[in-house]
Amino acid sequence: MTNWKLGIIGGSGLYSLDGLENVRTQSIETPWGVPSADLTLGTLNGVELVFLPRHGTGHVIPPSKVPYDANIAALKMAGCTDIIAISACGSLREEYAPGHFVVVDQYVDRSQGRPRSFFGEGCVAHVPMADPVCSRMSQLVFEAGEAAGIEITRGGTYLVMEGPQFSTRAESELYRSWGLDVIGMTNMPEAKFAREAELPYAAIAMVTDYDCWREGEESVDVAAVLAVMRGNTEKAKRLLTGLTEQLSAVERTPSPDGIETVLDAAIVTPPASRDPEFLARLEAIYPRLG
Repeated sequence: MTNWKLGIIGGSGLYSLDGLENVRTQSIETPWGVPSADLTLGTLNGVELVFLPRHGTGHVIPPSKVPYDANIAALKMAGCTDIIAISACGSLREEYAPGHFVVVDQYVDRSQGRPRSFFGEGCVAHVPMADPVCSRMSQLVFEAGEAAGIEITRGGTYLVMEGPQFSTRAESELYRSWGLDVIGMTNMPEAKFAREAELPYAAIAMVTDYDCWREGEESVDVAAVLAVMRGNTEKAKRLLTGLTEQLSAVERTPSPDGIETVLDAAIVTPPASRDPEFLARLEAIYPRLG
């Protein structure tokens, strides 16, 4: 057994993991409510995994209603050391055909009305998000994808739209003009909460369609997306199997990006002014605060 404990957030199409040993479930209620579903814990190739379906069991939660704060808090409270987020997405580039994977390294967040921080009135913090993912885990994920024979690209910018509707053609063309790579509905504010919880976060965007910008291409159709999604899900499971084989021989050290201690320099409210009740909630994800 290694000292890695990976939180796996499964997006559309990825609702379970195959091959887990010592499987059990865990119900966690966080100070921000309950997560999308009970956590499934187990080991794969000697690496501990904690699986959480982002949209709930049976895909019952739309993107705008996903409890992003409770999900990340639950994974932190379960002892996860790192998070790998897996999401279906649309492609904004010709070369990223359905079935292609992109290991995201940047975001443009155009979601609306979602809670965005564990912090607020009573204790204010500003975490850096210039580089929103963990460089080490992103590289490991990319290498595992290549080894699994998946068409995969290291680096890309993910446009987070609110949804649940897909884009208009004008919107899709606008996002392409900005030089963006893929489009989806769920990685923000998820990545922001992961950073505030001091959890290294890596994201795999699995292309299901060309959004609606491509000339001669039909507009996004759920049936066609689901057909591609099934193949993508099998690829994602192969990638995770290869990744755990890789990690099983390596002891974990802190992220080279300093993510595990990012809050030490992010809280601007002095100790004497912090609301004790608010702090009691935060200790679930930031025990050093106490």
